[in-house]
Amino acid sequence: MIETKLDNLLIGTPKPFGEDGEMSAMVKNCILEPVQLGFLGLEGNQVADPLHHGGRDKAIHLYPFEHYAFWREKYPDVDILDKPGAFGENLSCIGLTEDKLCLGDVFRLGEALIECSHARQPCWKLNHHFGKADILKTVVKTSKSGSYFRVLEPGKVHVGDAIVQQDRPHEDWPLERLFRIIIAGQHTGLKAELMALSEMPVLAETWRKRAAQLATALA
Repeated sequence: MIETKLDNLLIGTPKPFGEDGEMSAMVKNCILEPVQLGFLGLEGNQVADPLHHGGRDKAIHLYPFEHYAFWREKYPDVDILDKPGAFGENLSCIGLTEDKLCLGDVFRLGEALIECSHARQPCWKLNHHFGKADILKTVVKTSKSGSYFRVLEPGKVHVGDAIVQQDRPHEDWPLERLFRIIIAGQHTGLKAELMALSEMPVLAETWRKRAAQLATALA
């Protein structure tokens, strides 16, 4: 059973994100007081692009703090790596890396109950945010993606709260494996696995559709 604690709680609102007027809420600020976590995320947190962000399957984003050492070594000149929030995460902690966290894992976080719905699919905004051209490619190569959770039971959450695993229904689906198959292109010969994923209710809807598309392409 996994048990850790919430080291940082972060929220953000849309702000200008580039020369073309693109908006993004990737920049997050640490919150020290208790915050209500509802079915659509943390109170006060917003998304700029509701088509690709937010919703029940992406209510909160967690990024493992262990990964920061890797990124700081690779990009020592990137100041945003000096503190949590560089990846737009809402939750920062140690112990929930993609090799340890499985699809469908359920955790008690403060008063709330949360469920892992999928890993994060990186996009071009990471490259822009870091000022580097290869962040996205590096995430895909290393599977250092972070994870998304849906909220099963709303409640107050607070920095320092325990994060305690309650259930693990899919121990054969660590997020690292899931990411490599669905996002990183390592799905050749895995039609049966893809079909199974496409019918797995706990997996985020967008990834179920992606699994079905990949399975069809293998036919």
